Amino acid sequence: MNEKKFLSYLEQYHQWLTDRQGKAKEELAEREAYAKEMQKYDKKRLLNMTAEDVYNLLSPLWAMAMWGNKHYKIDNLIETNSLELIRAQFANLLYGKDSLAKRWDEFRQKIKGIGPGIMSEVLNKAFPNDCILWNSKTKNGFTILEVPNTPKYDSAMDGKMYAYLSECGKKMLDYAKSKGYNDLENLIALDYFIWQEVQTDINEPETTDVEAPKTKKESNFVHNDIRDKIKEIGECLGFKATTEVTVANGARVDAVWEVSIGNMGRIIYVFEVQTSGSIDSLILNLMKAKNNKAVQGIVAVSDAEQIEKIRKEVESLDDIKKDIKYWDYTEVLEVHEALQKANESINKLGLVPVSL
Repeated sequence: MNEKKFLSYLEQYHQWLTDRQGKAKEELAEREAYAKEMQKYDKKRLLNMTAEDVYNLLSPLWAMAMWGNKHYKIDNLIETNSLELIRAQFANLLYGKDSLAKRWDEFRQKIKGIGPGIMSEVLNKAFPNDCILWNSKTKNGFTILEVPNTPKYDSAMDGKMYAYLSECGKKMLDYAKSKGYNDLENLIALDYFIWQEVQTDINEPETTDVEAPKTKKESNFVHNDIRDKIKEIGECLGFKATTEVTVANGARVDAVWEVSIGNMGRIIYVFEVQTSGSIDSLILNLMKAKNNKAVQGIVAVSDAEQIEKIRKEVESLDDIKKDIKYWDYTEVLEVHEALQKANESINKLGLVPVSL
């Protein structure tokens, strides 16, 4: 960490708090109040949650701000994963006997549609002295402060990385106190400090391709992260979006966008994500998907290098070469981030009642 920068921001933040005590106290009190509500969810309560309890647990999160209709999003999460699995995995994430890193990885492997943003915010509210909240703002702050090994993408956020970043956050608190700055009482306050102060001079290099995964676990995280973001992009665009869907005999695909046109039938767009394994398998799956007459678009999603390999393989296949489209991982992440920001801004207007 760049200690000089950190101290400079701490000084500015302390002055900001002094000048705006009323606003700061109110906003911090709101965050602490929600943390206390989160802490009421002990293991027994989590294991006995109803669908409405899941809504009450997740809907106030910052990570849910992009969704105007939170009931729709949370109902979809329950339908995709099952209420029983969501109960068990949240109970294990917060109160399991294994290390935090192992509990984190198990949750990511078993639960679809809930990523590091929601996971880390739940942990941060439940354990504000031990667990950091991780989102784009935190990433920007850690990047500016030159925290080593700050991950650029959610796909790099495995349990080991999350535990490491939480330790980095705790060291920041200790360092601030050692220099006489007692404004950062816990990791909730650290998040408020980063959100309020450490965002103004981010100057990231031009976006590059997602780094190729080095292990099977990394490959799974990249695959699932991209798959879930494709689904969320589809939902933001007004499609009925699902993951892991069988669209034709022998064709189970990673993600689908679907729309119904009156009484004329359905239009389906199919997405296959390639992080490792056989390119031939991906191509065959897309070819089989085309047997469903409702499928109007087939998309291969991968990194730039893999996309070129797929293009070469497809070039000799007349049945598919004119139909297949290509989407780079990086573009998926950029589109998702842009839509997230747009939706959050629109939802702040309060045009749609929360109850809908």
